[in-house]
Parts: sequence; C-alpha cells; structure tokens
Amino acid sequence: MAARPQTLHAGLVRRALSWAPQASEADLALTQSASTRSQTRFRPDIQALRAIAILVVVLNHLWPNRLTGGYVGVDVFFVISGFLITSHLVREATASGRIALASFYARRVRRLLPAALLVLLVSAVGTILLLPFPRWTRAGAEIMASAGYVENWFLSAMSVDYSALNDQATVAQHYWSLSVEEQFYLIWPVLLLAVWWYAARRAWAPRFVAAIALSTIVIVGVFVSVLITSQAPNEAYFVTYTRVWEFGIGGILALLPVYRLHRTAANILAFSGFGAIVLAALVFDSATPFPGAFALLPVLGTAAVIASGSSVENLWHARVTSLRPVQWLGDVSYSLYLWHWPLIVLVPFALMGALSTTMKIGILFMALVLAWLTYRFIERPGQRWRFIALSNRRTFLAMVVSMAVVLGAGGALILAGHLRAAADVPPDTVAIESCVGPQAMESTESCPDLFGPAAETVMGPRNAYFYVPPECVAQPETMPFGSRTATVSCDFSGGAHDPTRVWLVGDSHAQQWQGAVFDLARQNQWSVTTSFGGGCPVIDAPFVGFREPATDVDRDRCREWSGAVRDAVISESPDFVLTSSAGRVQLVDDGTDRPQPAQFMDGLERTWKQWADAGITVVALGGVPFNGEVRSPDCVLANAANPLACAVSRADAQPEDPYLTAAARMTAPRVRAFDADPYFCDVDTCYAVIGGVTVYYDADHLNLDYVRRLAPPLAEVMKDAPG
Repeated sequence: MAARPQTLHAGLVRRALSWAPQASEADLALTQSASTRSQTRFRPDIQALRAIAILVVVLNHLWPNRLTGGYVGVDVFFVISGFLITSHLVREATASGRIALASFYARRVRRLLPAALLVLLVSAVGTILLLPFPRWTRAGAEIMASAGYVENWFLSAMSVDYSALNDQATVAQHYWSLSVEEQFYLIWPVLLLAVWWYAARRAWAPRFVAAIALSTIVIVGVFVSVLITSQAPNEAYFVTYTRVWEFGIGGILALLPVYRLHRTAANILAFSGFGAIVLAALVFDSATPFPGAFALLPVLGTAAVIASGSSVENLWHARVTSLRPVQWLGDVSYSLYLWHWPLIVLVPFALMGALSTTMKIGILFMALVLAWLTYRFIERPGQRWRFIALSNRRTFLAMVVSMAVVLGAGGALILAGHLRAAADVPPDTVAIESCVGPQAMESTESCPDLFGPAAETVMGPRNAYFYVPPECVAQPETMPFGSRTATVSCDFSGGAHDPTRVWLVGDSHAQQWQGAVFDLARQNQWSVTTSFGGGCPVIDAPFVGFREPATDVDRDRCREWSGAVRDAVISESPDFVLTSSAGRVQLVDDGTDRPQPAQFMDGLERTWKQWADAGITVVALGGVPFNGEVRSPDCVLANAANPLACAVSRADAQPEDPYLTAAARMTAPRVRAFDADPYFCDVDTCYAVIGGVTVYYDADHLNLDYVRRLAPPLAEVMKDAPG
C-alpha cells in the first residue's frame, strides 16, 4: 500500500491506527474576551469533537471498506490537544510569569499512564495466551516501544523494512499516535517557556511572540509534511515532524485573541468545520497521500469548530453535541481508543473465526464497556490516587516502576518468541506423497478430504519462504544492495566438478520458490546463486512503482539493481535463470502509449531474449493466486476446521500473469514457463489448504512446506534443456 505502510496488513497498516489522547484539562479551555479578560468554561463542542473523532477512528478500524477515511480522527485529536495544552500553559504563564514544568509533566503522567500501561499489560497477556507464537516477538517489541512512547518511530522504521511489510498488526500498534502526543507534551512546554522568557526580557508581548513562533513552526511543518509524504509516504505517516504542525494550529487558536463573531457567521464556521471532518472521513481512503496537504481538511475543520465555539456559545449544533450520549462518548474516548484495537486483534483468535458483522458489533460493545470501566475506576481516580499524587517525586517514581513492569512484559514476550522460534526449523527433506499438498491436485478423485483442515496452521520459522540453509553465504557488495536487496551463493555441489549453475532472481515472489530450488540443488549437486530486490522486477524497462508510483529513491534503487542483475547474469552465464516478481501489480514506463501490462511483458521479453541469446535457459515462474490478499492472511488460522471458507474464486485470485503470457509469446527454445496454477486452483476456485497443507505463509507468499513439494513438477520443466 503506497500511501499507508503494510506492516499493518494492507489496510491497517497505515492509517487505521491513530488517536491522540485528550488533555487532562478535558473540560476546560481558555477563552479571551475583547478586553483580554481570561476565563475558563466547559466546552461541550470540544467533547463532541472528541466523540466524532473516536467514532470515525473505531468505525474505520472495524469497517475499513465502509468509512475509508476514518483515520482522520487522529488529526482532530492533535488539534484539540494543541489548543487545550497551550491554553493551560498560557494561562499559567500569564498568571504567574512561569510554567511549573515538573507539575505539568506529573499531571500528564497521572492522567495518561495508568490506563495506557494497564491496557499494554493486559494486551501482553492476551498476546501470549491467544496469538500464535510467531507474533510474540514483534508484539513484545511494540509493547516496549509503546511503553516508552516511541512506537511511532518504531513503526516508521518498520514501514521501510521490506521484510516487515507483510507483518500483521500487533495489539500495541495503535499507540503510535499516543507516542506523537507525548513527544509534543515533552517538547512544547519547554519551547513555550523559552519564548515567554525571551519576550519578557525584551518587554515584548509574550503571547504575540509565541504566536509568531508557532506560526513559523506550522508553516515549516506543513511544507515538511507535504515534502516527506510525497518522498517517503510510509515513513511520513508515523514520524513526529510531519504531524507537529497540527498541534501548532490548535496552539495558535489558544494564543490569538478571540474576536466576537456574529452568531450567524459563527454557526456557518462551525457547520463548515464539522462538514470538513465528515467529508474527509467519507472521501479519503488508503490511497490518499497522508498526512501532507490533505491533512489540512480535517485540521482546519477542527480549528473552525474550536474558533467558532470560542467566539460564541450555544451554537446551532449544541442541541445535538450537548446530548449526554455524545458528551459521554467524548469522556471515554481515550479509554475507548486504548481498548478497541487489542480487541480487534485478539477476539478472532479467541473465537477462532474471521471477523463477522456480529463479532464486530460485539467488539464495539465490549470496547465501550471496558472504556467506561477504565474511565470510572482508572482514568479519573488515577489523577487523585494518594500514593502517587502527594508529590511529583512519587508520581515520577510510580511512572518508572510501572513502565518497567510493562517493559519487562514486552521483553518476556520477545524472549518467549525467540525460544519457540529457535526450535521451529524446517526439516532437511520433505517426503513427497501422492495426496499431501500440491500432489493431491494430481489425484483429486482418489484423495479424501482434499480441501479439508490443515495439519499445521501456525506459520512459524519452519514455514518461512525466506529461510536460508547453511549451504548459503551472502556475497560481497558487488551490486547496489541496501536494505532491500541481497545476493547469496549456495553451494550444493559437494565438490563436484563443473556443477550445473542456477540463478534465481527477482523480488520476494521469486524468493518464495527457493525452497523447491534448494531441494533440487541438493538432489542434483547444483551451485545456486540468488539475488532478490524487494518489490523490484528484473526487467529491461524503466520501473516506476508498485501498484502506484514509487518514490524517487525506490525507483532508482530498483532500476540500478535490475540493470546490475541483468548484466551479472550475462557475465556469469549460468545454465539456468529462474525469475519471477509481483508483475501483476508492478509498473513500468517505456515511454510508449501501450497498456501497462503490454509494456511490462515487452520488458520481460527483451530481458529473456538477451539471456537466451547468451545460451542461458530461462524459466519464468508464474505468479501464485492472491488468496491471502482477497481474504485475511489469518483466514486459515481463524477457520482451522473449515478452510474452504478461505477459498477464493479463480477470477478474483488469479488474474492474467505477465510472466506466463510473455513466455508463451516467445518462440525461443531456451525460454520456458513453470505454470503452477493447477497446483493451487481448479477450474473455478483457488484454495488456501490443499492436501492437508496450508498453501500460504502470509498474504501473498507461499508456505515453505508447500513450495518444497512443488520441486518435482519444477524439475520436469527444467529437464532436457538445450546444450
């Protein structure tokens, strides 16, 4: 997903997981009359904004294909937080000429940490009890990052780690927005205090100077957000510096004097603000470049509602926004955000079923109940617990101890995951049996329970398509590597003179075939070289993107690596080159007006002709069906007793494959195609479990056990190669 990272599986991964907590002064906001007389009053409109924000976020997480832009709720919260916190700090600085930083931070700790750390601890327990062990390590790392309020930076790093793109969302992934929030809380009071002190020393108006400074931050922040979102959209969604301007907008509202608007004008402004938020939630989707310039719509919409409410009380919307259910939802919005996401992750495993509409409604009800209980017994009392509220020192000590407990829980998850993974290694050999795995598709009438339950549903290290055996050694950097490319030499020759040399090249969709290739190499004493570039095809055509245009860095990296591999194959002149990629969703641009698939196939044919002319036999590996992308990657695990629920129609799962089509168009005897489609699909349907073996490791890659059983038909394609 281009505009969103897929760490969070296609959909999650990015926007779906956002929220920022309300300030401790949830019910108070500073307003400034024309005579500069400050006062505090309850702001039901702000509580209503919170209610709307949390509602669109939760509904987006539960029904991501219905409310596609609900992730904008986080931006609403960021503006609210900027306004409220700045209001509080300015009120304190105006009254006393100082800001008590220790007291400010202690209040934040008492307000936010008890509920946040409680949910993390419960989530850690839920993870080890309900989730399969391959998820423990990543969940533990994210729980630790969330406890330290650096989850957004962790996810930013993972969003550019190609090996993590198919990782499933963890119970703590939604804490990224809380991390951004806490980083704002940590830095903004210090900056405001410095500006206030600087202005006071020069007898300048501190509020005016602070407003100018914050306006500068906003202007620069918007520019940076637009730039980074266009250059590195996956990182941009999470990093603090693409979001800080949203807090700044709220802060400016708190710093500027309030001008009394005519009631009609204030009503129009409020209506426009609410409309902008709703419009963004309805119209934006996973393809919207975000935050960037598009974030201005919900941010300015929120600012409009706050500004109108600061100017005139009891506006048109008050009859609705002041209703008790709306205000209650605003009250529990923080706890609701904390609980709803772990429930979405854990409940399907607890009930062993895919998320149905009934289950989603149940999750929503459970989240509301837990939110109320947490608000009633943790959030509000936690701010007054005597053993931590007697002094700031006690508060910070309690913070350190409680964070250490959660960090320890996350560390225990990581350790447990590593210990389980260490014992989960692939066997040296796989016994090929007639009714097990793909071989069952060759004898459909004689194999009982052909598409019945799998013997193994948890995909651990023994099932990882990227497993590398001890015979393989990474090569020195003779090609443009980086974090998403690698070349490895594997010697299975046993010292044989002049062994058959085989290259396997492409992206991870070529890499998933290496289990079958390595097994054949052991049997036939081959020497194997692999070179994989994440998301990159080996093709004589200018690569421009993956599903949508790539960043300049990724585009140039792919082009350079692809050219180096093509040249290396010619130079090394192996006996065979096996190649594949996610060609059905990769984009090239050769400068012609031909349709995209035609351009891609032309580029493949040019590449293969060069290799074939050099005396190399080329084997095009067909793409595998998209079952995991049409259904959830967890479908088999959630439907262990009935894996037919994870089957997908052939029309949806297996569109035309450019590798097979290009190979069929060529007449060169050295260009061959391995069409594995009959081992995944029948005439109408593609399956997720065949012959008792799970087909997929993740959303779009094969289970190592299944692909190793495809070695015999692959060998048939490779035999009798021209001399």
